Amino acid sequence: MTLTGEWYRAFTFGLTFLLYTSFHLSRKPISIVKSELHKNCSALHELSTTGSRQLPRLHTETDCSWKPFDKSNYKQLLGAMDYSFLCAYAVGMYLSGIIGERLPIRLYLTFGMLMSGLFTCLFGLGRIYNIHNLSFYIFVQVANGLVQTTGWPSVVTCIGNWFGKGRRGLIMGIWNSHTSVGNILGSLIAGYWVSSNWGLSFIVPGLVIAAMGIVCFLFLIERAYCSVTGCRKIGRDFLPVDLREVSMHDFWNGKTFALVKSESEPSAISFMGALRIPGVIEFSLCLLFAKLVSYTFLFWLPLYITKAAHLDAKKAGELSTLFDVGGIVGGILAGVISDKLGKRATTCAVMLLLAAPTVSRSFGLGPTIGMLLVCGGLVNGPYALITTAVSADLGTHKSLKGNSRALSTVTAIIDGTGSVGAAIGPLLAGVLSSRGWNQVFYMLMAADFLALVVCAHNEILMCVDLIE
Repeated sequence: MTLTGEWYRAFTFGLTFLLYTSFHLSRKPISIVKSELHKNCSALHELSTTGSRQLPRLHTETDCSWKPFDKSNYKQLLGAMDYSFLCAYAVGMYLSGIIGERLPIRLYLTFGMLMSGLFTCLFGLGRIYNIHNLSFYIFVQVANGLVQTTGWPSVVTCIGNWFGKGRRGLIMGIWNSHTSVGNILGSLIAGYWVSSNWGLSFIVPGLVIAAMGIVCFLFLIERAYCSVTGCRKIGRDFLPVDLREVSMHDFWNGKTFALVKSESEPSAISFMGALRIPGVIEFSLCLLFAKLVSYTFLFWLPLYITKAAHLDAKKAGELSTLFDVGGIVGGILAGVISDKLGKRATTCAVMLLLAAPTVSRSFGLGPTIGMLLVCGGLVNGPYALITTAVSADLGTHKSLKGNSRALSTVTAIIDGTGSVGAAIGPLLAGVLSSRGWNQVFYMLMAADFLALVVCAHNEILMCVDLIE
């Protein structure tokens, strides 16, 4: 059996899509379970008081809130859990790209997925074994945040190794829909068990990502490797042998393929070197504010729907998936438009401008189906474009002079900075929502405006460079 280069490319596209889908699938349960961790117990308390002769005594541990989230400051405690995960994720991301640039992607990603599965399951085991210590849940969130940083730089580097710049916006727009697909699947899986046994809402996704880690170890192909006997040297570069001449048997047994390196191959780029690439700082700051908005929706939308629409946790989780459905369309649309115009920053700025009124209406008029779809597309479009096509463009920028060992570091810097916003947003939402959901809305509007300003400033700088 023989494989063509196109088949390898399609296989890598599909596999990395599924791998990162499992990452987001394992992150989603916490937002679904929040409304189960703290319930409105007043009605149950009144019922037990007025009908104490007819009804058995209610136990708050099982019938009401889950300690320690049964107190009046439960929103701050839930926000602290989000912040623990996202803060660890933001800090770890800066290191992850540098480490990933120097280790085999397949092994690095496999380790991260297995550890992510372990810590996701541990959170669910807290329900099984009746653990009510806040420190336990904070520790699990921090550890999970750190190991999950192995995912994004690895898959973006892998997909960047296989696909060139042609139609990169469209290809990565489609590919980046794994984020929304993972959120949707995570919501549905977690929602299935949230009312009966919320521990399984974590354990099942944890087992899924661990299983995908094994798949990664067995099947991930990091880059188009050269054949020792088939490479042709042109200048300082080695061109791969025609993949149609390579059999599946030879490939998996390692008899034909080996990575051929040039004597003058450049070393991996430093952190400061990556920061000096034009556009890295500007797009990083833009992503900070865009991701703040996106992750506030990710972690708090189901709870908001529960309170605003008076739905149970399962139905709220299902309705919140509409935001991610819109995100799939928005990511693809952003990629197509940016490919046609050749202007990534302009595309982001326009979508952010249009997103502002939809965010306002989503919170002002309630979680309507249409608004969730439109808001998801306009909020996640720029976020998807910056984390994929823009990161890949900057990681292969002309100033690097052909050094391909910068993509992982650049991706980590951009997404790491964005993750700072992702950590701040849910934390602020937890604090502000206690004063009313309209305060959360004002915060999201401000973040959207700041992202728009940074993107517009970056576009102006690019236009000035072209004139000069």
